[in-house]
Amino acid sequence: MREFLSKLLQYAVTGGIAAVVDAGGFALLVNARLSVAVAGVLSFGIAAVVNYSLTSRFVFNRRATLHGFVLFLSAALIGFLTNIGITLIGVLALGLPPLVAKLAGIATAFLANFLLNLRIVFRTRS
Repeated sequence: MREFLSKLLQYAVTGGIAAVVDAGGFALLVNARLSVAVAGVLSFGIAAVVNYSLTSRFVFNRRATLHGFVLFLSAALIGFLTNIGITLIGVLALGLPPLVAKLAGIATAFLANFLLNLRIVFRTRS
């Protein structure tokens, strides 16, 4: 349990850095008058590269590889759909400001992404 909590905390730090990249990029792109959907896709893509690089090295002590990145992106697709879905629901259905909705999307996707990375992408093979 201690190792799980340690990894969760480390993942929160690396994910937090990626979230700042995602939210900051999103805010810049929305302010540049891109649609919420386009801004969300672009900011997510940049944040995914940052997140994989940091997570591989600092959370799971793995070397970043192309194969690992493909697995990470496959798992991140679930987080991506959650993130964008929550963002769009927040803006379009609930009338939230775009950045508030985006932050809700990031938070919701965080736990799903951590569990997928822990159990599938970076699992230790016995």
